[in-house]
Amino acid sequence: MCGIFGIVTNEEQPLGPILVNAAHSLTYRGYDSVGCATLHEDGRIDLRKDVGKVASVAERLNFYEMKGQRGIVQLRWATFGAPSQVNAQPHLDSDGDMVGAHNGNVVNNVELMAQFTAEGMVVRSTNDGESCVHAVERYVNQGYGMLEAIRRAYHDLEGDYAFIIGRVGEDRLYAFKKGSGLVAGIGEGATYASSDLPSILALTRRVLRVRDGEIVVLRPEGVDLYHVEDGQPIKREPELVTESMDAVAKGGYPHFMLKEIHEQPGVARELLHLYDASGDIAPVVRRLREARHLYLIGCGTSYHACLLGAVYMARLAGRPAIPILAPQFVPQYAPTIGPQDVGLFVSQSGETKDVLNAFHAGQRRGMGSVSLVNVIGSTLMNETEHTLPLACGYEISVPATKTFMNQALAFLYLALRMGGHNTGALARLPELLERTLEAVEAPVRALQPRLTGRNDLYCLGYGLTYPIALEGALKLKEVTYAHCEGMLSTEFKHGPLSAVDEGYPVIFVAGPEDVGLAVSGINEVAVRGGHTIAIAAADARLQANAHTTLALPDADPLFMPLLATLPLQLLAYYLGVARGYDPDFPRNLSKTLTVD
Repeated sequence: MCGIFGIVTNEEQPLGPILVNAAHSLTYRGYDSVGCATLHEDGRIDLRKDVGKVASVAERLNFYEMKGQRGIVQLRWATFGAPSQVNAQPHLDSDGDMVGAHNGNVVNNVELMAQFTAEGMVVRSTNDGESCVHAVERYVNQGYGMLEAIRRAYHDLEGDYAFIIGRVGEDRLYAFKKGSGLVAGIGEGATYASSDLPSILALTRRVLRVRDGEIVVLRPEGVDLYHVEDGQPIKREPELVTESMDAVAKGGYPHFMLKEIHEQPGVARELLHLYDASGDIAPVVRRLREARHLYLIGCGTSYHACLLGAVYMARLAGRPAIPILAPQFVPQYAPTIGPQDVGLFVSQSGETKDVLNAFHAGQRRGMGSVSLVNVIGSTLMNETEHTLPLACGYEISVPATKTFMNQALAFLYLALRMGGHNTGALARLPELLERTLEAVEAPVRALQPRLTGRNDLYCLGYGLTYPIALEGALKLKEVTYAHCEGMLSTEFKHGPLSAVDEGYPVIFVAGPEDVGLAVSGINEVAVRGGHTIAIAAADARLQANAHTTLALPDADPLFMPLLATLPLQLLAYYLGVARGYDPDFPRNLSKTLTVD
């Protein structure tokens, strides 16, 4: 949620192209508005910002011509304050000699704005990023230097956020972190700070991971870290990041979403290689197996992976697990848990606020913790007892595809290990995913015209495929803006069947074990004029009864949920594109939700 990037150089120079490129690499974090600020050696601040996406705003306001010795760019996903020019970031202080931007959520924003106004500061917006600037301004006005002012402001700002700020007459930028992502980079004659690595790795491979309660000072010649509590310096050597940046380029695909759908066989293969070679699997398996109560906790797509994981664990390990949406975990289960219980927390970013809230609720009662995360160095990865990476690389498109695949695969792998089964059969899965993509892409594209005009449909599954029906419905909603409800197939006749009329589309996702149930449901819909679509391995019964079949390769029933995910992802993608929408950046959504 929101993205920030800052740069400090050793001399005044064109910064606009660097800031715009950084903004493009952070677009997935927010696209309600974008703004750039550059600080000049003569004391001027050039601030330009407006509602819209990076490309249009950058061209309209000519970000490319901006020069300076320091620069900040911010991409906003709106929380406090509607999307507008005045609420776009960065923000100036009262006198226009400081400028700053944040990502995250300052929960006492309203109270702070009232205080700042009463203290005579010039408050121009309703956005909580401006509160961060004024919180520092308050102590600068009292005579404190920037470092001390930031230390004091940190305690006034409640919530989870990362913030970057600069002041005229200096040669540095300051940043600090409290529960939101922040990383610093050290280049030749320049230093950087950003919400995420992609914006930095194009400029330098030497990075410092910033932790909660730390202040970063970017100087032209280096980066300094300080403890916010006592102002003492921190010694930490930068690490060299060797990951490829190929993932941040579309690689010939028209959209990141389609590219990432086609990357799934490869990332599945990488995950299996990693887990087979990892010494971290055995202690995690032991911890999960021995838990009194085991909770699988996530939000959105990650929650759907948890639902599938619970079925895998029951079937393969005889281990009951409770899948639960992260916000509901706190009131429903947190009061009852103890040290004998374990929570397995699932998050692509490792920064999802609802998941972190659940983790901290469990932590306070001594609950054990394991995390499945994709972003290395994220808060969840750093704070849980055990972590298993998802090994997906960067996922740029807001709708999750490859991260869901590897979440589901990680659960299958763990369930097999928990039950004492050999995981060798999983080596076939990447090839099966490749064959599925080859088999279903053309039929999905052929089906798309029939569904383009429909704004209401259902996606049904049972057992292992029920979580896939929910995930498919979510993807269709995210990308096409149509209403699609995921449901247990046997529940459809208990009310929703009344919605069916001529041509009404209903998708049935079926595993080999529940084809009979699917055929029954298909006929209940078909006799009422609905259009039935079956996603399953080739089966004469389905072909004889469904109007359209999307045939999957024959495979172990345990693999079918993962294979069935692919045609649903492709259907969402092609329908969204046909409707004229950008599948990478659906309206109103953000890749990383760091607010309640």
